[in-house]
This record gives sequence, C-alpha cells and structure tokens, in this order.
Amino acid sequence: MHRVYLDNNATTPVLPEVLEAMRPYFGEHFGNASSIHHHGQETRAAVERARESVANLLGCRPAEVVFTSGGTEADNLGIFGLVQPGDHVITSTIEHHAVLNSCKHLQEKGIEVTYVPVDGRCLVDPADVQRALRPNTKLVTIMLANNETGVLQPVGEIGRICAEGDVYFHTDAVQAASKVPIRVKDIGCDLLSISGHKIHAPQAAVFWRKSRALAPRRN
Repeated sequence: MHRVYLDNNATTPVLPEVLEAMRPYFGEHFGNASSIHHHGQETRAAVERARESVANLLGCRPAEVVFTSGGTEADNLGIFGLVQPGDHVITSTIEHHAVLNSCKHLQEKGIEVTYVPVDGRCLVDPADVQRALRPNTKLVTIMLANNETGVLQPVGEIGRICAEGDVYFHTDAVQAASKVPIRVKDIGCDLLSISGHKIHAPQAAVFWRKSRALAPRRN
C-alpha cells in the first residue's frame, strides 16, 4: 500500500539540500563554535550564516536571533526569561501547550496569569487584552497562528496595545513561519518563537528584541 504523508503542520522531513548543507558539520567541520582556534571559528562562521538566514526570514537583526532545541524551549525561553515573582502575565485560552503549561507553572510559583477567551471565530479580541492589563503586567503572549484551527490572531493590534502599555509581547509563530510573511517590526513583538521542524529544517529559534529586553546568552 502506498502511503501519502499529509501532516506537515505536525512536522516535516528535513529537505535534502538542508541535510547536505549540514552534513559537513557532523564530521569534517566539527569544531566547537565557542573555541578561538581555526576549527572553532570555521564552525562559528557557519552558525552565524544560519543566524542571518533566520533574521532574513523574520525581518530582524542577526544579533536578535537565539537558537533553541525546539519550539517548546523557544516558548519557555520567551516566558521564563522575562517573568519574575510579582509580575502579571496575559495569555489566551487557545495557546499551544508549550505556552499554557508554562503559564500553569508560573501560577504554581504564585505568579498571576489572566487567560483571555476567543470569540466564535476563534479570534482573540485585542480589547480583551487591553482590559486585562494591570500596572504589574510584564508579558502578553498570544500566538500568531493557532495550531488546531489555523486562525491568524490580530497580533499587530495586540503589539500596539502592549507597546503603549510598556508591556513585553511574545508571540508563538511556530505554525505561521513559512506560511505567512513574518516581520517582527510589523507585529510589534519583543519576542517571537519559530520551530525548524515545521519548515523542513532542524532546531528552532527565538527573536529577542535587543532594544527592549535583556538578551539571553546566545548559542
């Protein structure tokens, strides 16, 4: 029986040309990218070329791209990297479990989380986000594209609300990357997560806007 794979929203195979581009770094060019010798710097140059490619995809600076092992780690970094005890977080009821479980963990640590609902079209109302803002709101995290329905959220408007309220805005764009154009300046987000395994590539990454947030250690 001939099987046809139709679940690319769940995961994708690495493209042959991607595998070929990576192959030398599994053997011949194996240097530690943090080393100062030739082998390390050769590998480091390849990492930085990859960082530039991701930056071109997102419309940001290469220095604002942080690589992670996967989309869940990317979301975790965006959330746990900012929130501290005493802060307030706003998210939606339809986020991926990578975000919802992170928010649940925050609540277990005593951090308040507000979950805004969606309407009959599975859309978050930006007005609900604005009404949920508090003086101690530190982060709003609303996904760009829902992983179940595919609905695109009004992240540009939410980004403007967050900027006006001086609140960090994170968006999970894992299901949106390569399907719709992504420009972090248009969205107005401070952090954005993508995952390579959704787009025929390895690993994942976080956009972390340097002008507003303290950047984590780059890898």
